[in-house]
Amino acid sequence: MTSANSPTFDNSYVKQADRFYSPQAPATVPTPALIRVNHHLASSLGIDPQWLASPEGIATMAGNHIPDGAEPIATVYAGHQFGGWNPQLGDGRAVLLGELIADSGTRYDWQLKGSGRTPYSRGGDGKSPLGPVLREYILCEAMAALKVPTTRALGAVCTGEMVFRDQALPGAVFSRVAQSHIRVGTMQFFAARRDTEALHELSHYVIQRHFPEAAQADNPILAMLNEIVARQASLIAQWQSIGFIHGVMNTDNMLLCGETIDYGPCAFMENYDPATVFSSIDHNGRYAYGNQPSIAHWNLAQLAQALLAILDNSADANEDSAVALAQQALDAFPDLFLSAYQNIIKNKLGLNNFTESDDALYQDLLKLMQQEKADFTLCFRRLAELSNEAACINNSIRELFDFNDSFTPWLQQWRQRLKEDTLTPEQRQTLMFKANPVFIPRNHLVHEAIVAAEQHGDFSYFNQLVDVLEAPHIFDPDKLAYARPAKPNEQVLQTFCGT
Repeated sequence: MTSANSPTFDNSYVKQADRFYSPQAPATVPTPALIRVNHHLASSLGIDPQWLASPEGIATMAGNHIPDGAEPIATVYAGHQFGGWNPQLGDGRAVLLGELIADSGTRYDWQLKGSGRTPYSRGGDGKSPLGPVLREYILCEAMAALKVPTTRALGAVCTGEMVFRDQALPGAVFSRVAQSHIRVGTMQFFAARRDTEALHELSHYVIQRHFPEAAQADNPILAMLNEIVARQASLIAQWQSIGFIHGVMNTDNMLLCGETIDYGPCAFMENYDPATVFSSIDHNGRYAYGNQPSIAHWNLAQLAQALLAILDNSADANEDSAVALAQQALDAFPDLFLSAYQNIIKNKLGLNNFTESDDALYQDLLKLMQQEKADFTLCFRRLAELSNEAACINNSIRELFDFNDSFTPWLQQWRQRLKEDTLTPEQRQTLMFKANPVFIPRNHLVHEAIVAAEQHGDFSYFNQLVDVLEAPHIFDPDKLAYARPAKPNEQVLQTFCGT
């Protein structure tokens, strides 16, 4: 029996062709227990947070209860994984409960991740250990606070059962919210089967849901592709500007709506180095920090390839004309990325305008940071403090990071450049503080939270870390430990997928 406070679903994806998904109820679990509820997000989705934290809400997040209006499904997709083609993937450990309409009018999926086997599990158990659930909760909410488009954490529950990987681990289920879970790999699945009818139907659904303005274009599918390219360029620029490394940028992990998804072996870089890799499965550095823009471009090329059969809607359409349209859309990516990235870097450096010489200034800073093994986040935050140092005497990260003598010539050039700019010191510092966070989900802190929960059932580290990361740009001296880089004995050099 569903209570009056349960959410109101408005499902649209299940109204599409049933070859897009399989009906799939989540598995039940023995003793679900609440880890955390995202009160603000729940309220914005029309969900009563008190209901979500109630026995019925916990049972829903665990998979033991299906509320009225929910229509649980597992979606199908394909994908390139580390460059290798896999013709069928799909939701192997996730069930999409249904869709909710937010206060903003935006439609969102509510998905249970770690909810048991589906037709796409490929021999897996479909379950999730507790650690990956906590990692995804921390990371996606940190990204949201950093204003990066991302899937969101609605809540998390323990299941009361053990999940077996290389050892027995406590199980959990993650409630994930996304503007949709339609991926580049979703298009690839139907393109590989030469199912142009499905490609048309899926594309028009994506246009209606995410790019309604594209429906008015002469070529709506091309307009959709152009918009997806633009959103990805902006997204990756934001990743690069905060030192975020996704770790598994397969085409099945790229959402068409432009949100970051699947926080498995991801991490935030500490010492700046473009070759930085954390993912335990990225043996050749394909998804290293410095490669992310080019990999995004490659993934978009796979999307364009998947759309070729339906991309040209002219009377004399042919393969050559479709390829030309696709190439034109793809050729826009480098400039779109560079423009988005430079706009962010302008703010990180405290400049009102970005000139060609400013790019050289920025690249020189990165070279120094790599040479000196400088912490990416704290370096830029300290720079923000120096832009109006008198205002930071009692509120500074200086004891955690300061520029050594190697940076002195560069700092002189930067200060000279600021004299040529039109911003006041107060305006500049406000701009720089917004662009340069002080708190990020550092690997050792995430690891500490996971270990405390897994080994001792202590979620206090997890909850404190999530709370701190809600305000990443506001420095609080009492929270200095959350801004500190890892000590040598605390470093976490590998992160794992958790499947």
